[in-house]
Amino acid sequence: MTQNPLINVDCVPRFADIEPKHIEPALDLVLANNREALRQLSTNSDKADWDNFAEPLVAISDKLDRLWSVVSHLNAVNDSEEFRSAYEVALQKWTIYQTEVSQNRELFSGFKRIENSPQFGNLNKEKQKVIQNAIRDFKLGGSELEGADRKRFATISAELAALSNNFEQNVLDATDGWYLDLSEESELDGLPFSSRELARQTAERAGVDGWRFTSQAPSFIPFMMFSAKRELRRTMYHAYVTRASECCPNGGKWDNSKVMDQIRALRQEQAALLGYESYASYALVTRMAKTPGTVEEFLVDLVSRSRSHAHNELQELINFVGKKAPGVELKAWDIPYWSEKLRQSRYEFSQEDVRPFFPLPRVLEGMFEIVHNLFGIAVRPASVMPQVWHPDVMFFEIFDDDTNLCGQFYLDVYARANKRGGAWMADCISRSRKSDGDIQIPVAMLTCNFSPPIGNKSSLLTHEEVLTLFHEFGHGLHHMLTKVSESPVAGINGVPWDAVELPSQFLENWCWQPDSLDMISGHFESGESLPADLLSKLRKAKNFQSGMQMIRQLEFSLFDLRLHSCISEDISIQQVLDEVRRDVSVVDTPPFNRFQHAFSHIFAGGYAAGYYSYKWAEVLSADAFGRFEEEGLFNREAGDAFRSEILEKGGVCDPSSMFLEFRGRAPSVDALIRHLGLS
Repeated sequence: MTQNPLINVDCVPRFADIEPKHIEPALDLVLANNREALRQLSTNSDKADWDNFAEPLVAISDKLDRLWSVVSHLNAVNDSEEFRSAYEVALQKWTIYQTEVSQNRELFSGFKRIENSPQFGNLNKEKQKVIQNAIRDFKLGGSELEGADRKRFATISAELAALSNNFEQNVLDATDGWYLDLSEESELDGLPFSSRELARQTAERAGVDGWRFTSQAPSFIPFMMFSAKRELRRTMYHAYVTRASECCPNGGKWDNSKVMDQIRALRQEQAALLGYESYASYALVTRMAKTPGTVEEFLVDLVSRSRSHAHNELQELINFVGKKAPGVELKAWDIPYWSEKLRQSRYEFSQEDVRPFFPLPRVLEGMFEIVHNLFGIAVRPASVMPQVWHPDVMFFEIFDDDTNLCGQFYLDVYARANKRGGAWMADCISRSRKSDGDIQIPVAMLTCNFSPPIGNKSSLLTHEEVLTLFHEFGHGLHHMLTKVSESPVAGINGVPWDAVELPSQFLENWCWQPDSLDMISGHFESGESLPADLLSKLRKAKNFQSGMQMIRQLEFSLFDLRLHSCISEDISIQQVLDEVRRDVSVVDTPPFNRFQHAFSHIFAGGYAAGYYSYKWAEVLSADAFGRFEEEGLFNREAGDAFRSEILEKGGVCDPSSMFLEFRGRAPSVDALIRHLGLS
């Protein structure tokens, strides 16, 4: 009998061998073994210490985490009806087990015994943090609840897991389930060659004539920016902003309306069971900001600093349209198109101008050179290629001082059908200490959705896509360069949600500097670096409409926060969003816009009451980069300090004190405001 490829993942998984039929039996076996181990450990909780109790618990948790990371990742990047069905069954079983653990009072008692014992003070900081986090999470997981409340909390946890998965599947199906087929070349007016060729290739692969445009980002974004056909832009816009809603083009086939209402109500009920006023209050216990009031104050301050700039930028755009197209009333589906026209008019620059200078192989080569200069690491393609889930997936290794292997990562960068949109980094294997004393090398999975290669050419990236690649690689470095060997607090594990974006946003800064741009650019035919005049235009256009972009992100953040702070279901989700838009937005949003129905970050992606984290961490990253502005772009002393104080410490230390050690002072919002040109 062939061994299940999901069992005994001691190194990188055998992705190509994994089939839907393998998921449930593999999970059943791991859960059965874990439950037996938990039964034995629970009977010993009154004698618990690190060696006989906490360490074995970490080990069995690691086994399950490794299996589940593979299953959940494949669910996101390789969707099929068979895999989806298998995943839904497995998700229910996984959630039930997680709830059992979080409500196991014997385990909870064992961790409290260790914390209160004389031994605790002799443990290193990593182990102490594992204990402290476990006790906190038992409380947040309902371990102290009694009777009916305890059962209800467990039921809610299972329902929320299923609903979040359902939400994401609806978004994926709605995105893949709509397209715009064009047959006349005149309908392509304004579209750049790269956009036309991608649409032609998409149509060809679908077996139709002409050009096919989709709701996937590499197709949708250029269409909205460049298509001269206003009605077609409106059609694309409507399809995109109504995805997974009751008013989408497919007649509400994948409507998330009820799913969202259920998620919201269940989250609030779960928080109330634990005595919290709102879900936001509950979620923020584990974060830097701690309270909804702190987050609200932070976001409102940023609104006050940027809204007038956004108003001025919008008025400038309206005036520009008035001159170029008298009588045209600016609508939401016009803004990307006319903004791009204004950008080109002012800076003589377009994202399409730089695309030929950012072929993916050159960008990767330069990105690896940059982190070598900063942190002394070497990134190389693996000498032995492991199994992957798609032929396009790449695999790399990271060496410390060019000799010692310290991390590995998969890179899956191209958009395709049956793959979730967006970009993210997932933990495949965490750093840990093996039973024989050796260190388990961490493995990450980096995912993007860029335009695939067209014909025999390499994939050519816009500068925005280059920023996305650096962002996700920053997350990957945070996971792979850790020196922490207790997996629950190694790498990104245990890091407060509003600090986890610091390394990713920090690395983006090197995408704007002349010296580093020389490293990551090279014309796909001639190899020529980005010309000086184009570099100058790119940098000058950096803060184009930065006020409008800031306000848009603050709108999303405040919507998320206020939705999860609102305890009355009498106020609908749409009403919460409408009120935030009245307070914050400078752009009129069409009444049919259902952005929230595809807002996976907060309904399926772990950012509930946490979307503000992007702006919170952006303050940290801008201020951290300020040290390199002062000491040198590739100053190794500063690079080593960032590596040792931020990247290596995982979730062991308080992020505020880590930042203080690196920067020598508390963070200031001034650097972000300056970087965005909003001073």
